[in-house]
Amino acid sequence: MKIYTKTGDKGTTALFGGTRVSKNHIRIESYGTVDELNSHIGLVRDQDTGEHTKKILSRIQDRLFTIGATLATDPEKQKLKNGKERLNIPKISAEDIEMLEKEMDKMNEELPQMTHFVLPGGHQSVSFCHIARCVCRRAERLATALYEIEAFDDKVLQYLNRLSDYLFVLARMLSKKLKAEEVKWIPEKS
Repeated sequence: MKIYTKTGDKGTTALFGGTRVSKNHIRIESYGTVDELNSHIGLVRDQDTGEHTKKILSRIQDRLFTIGATLATDPEKQKLKNGKERLNIPKISAEDIEMLEKEMDKMNEELPQMTHFVLPGGHQSVSFCHIARCVCRRAERLATALYEIEAFDDKVLQYLNRLSDYLFVLARMLSKKLKAEEVKWIPEKS
């Protein structure tokens, strides 16, 4: 199978279901940013995060593929002619969202209480996590813009929102584990 098809040479691409749209369509921006996020999560997973966190990050990457597929599906072609769902994959569930919440709760039990905003950085692994968090927020903004035009399963938005929070808490946990300084942001006085 060839990777290149040449069908996108004029600036369009196909959604699941065959509908062709411009490559700068909000739907493409949305799932493209989720794909970018997935790559950043892979970079975080490649760090010394511990086996448990690596398993959680792998699960997150799987869920991000589900989100990408959801966003890449033409809403008018979600169902096949026989009435079955076009995507024969598990959807984002309340359990997926709860898993992120439980992981954050466990990490927060070990972290000092936050009293200030924290400057991203302190260690390369922590910085990668903060970059992933920022890309996640962008994915959430784009998905929200798409949702306002063409609604889809709102658990996708909930998951992206919770995932950015998870990545922030993970960055703090990595700072602690790696003994990196967590620099508080204290505004300069004018």
